[in-house]
Amino acid sequence: MTTTPRTWVVGEVVTAALLNQEIRDQFNSFFGAWSSYTPTWTAATTNPVLNNGVLVGRYMKIGRTIQYHINLIPGSTTTFGSGGYSFDLPATSANAGASYVGNSHLLAGGTRYAGQNVVSPNASTTSPFFPTNSTTTTLSQMAPTVPINPLASGHQLRITGVYEAAA
Repeated sequence: MTTTPRTWVVGEVVTAALLNQEIRDQFNSFFGAWSSYTPTWTAATTNPVLNNGVLVGRYMKIGRTIQYHINLIPGSTTTFGSGGYSFDLPATSANAGASYVGNSHLLAGGTRYAGQNVVSPNASTTSPFFPTNSTTTTLSQMAPTVPINPLASGHQLRITGVYEAAA
């Protein structure tokens, strides 16, 4: 798919191939499969090491709007680092003076944690935030001990959202 519309020239012969490329193929891309990417998982102090865990990302870009999903499942040899976590986005966000808020969901054994993630202006990463306990609405950046102490093998973190890309 191209992202720049064709500039037509006066007197140009419009062929079926050109129409297919410029109209049909562009239109079909809106309904295509999401693209995969591998986000990087970092922490503010010491980076985690995924080892035998699973970290996948998927996204759909239409124009400059990006929908994204990141899924992390730590493995038995994953180390969790220290400090607040961040995950790479598929593209840098626009510097539009707005922060975008998405959903974060942590499955930790039989406990479910609902949180948010934030994409700041001109950012290449997003960070999940969760309540620190069941009696507060204050959010803290996810870390090895937030929202559960400790984060462990087999837990699952899901991060989703929508933002405007810089390009």
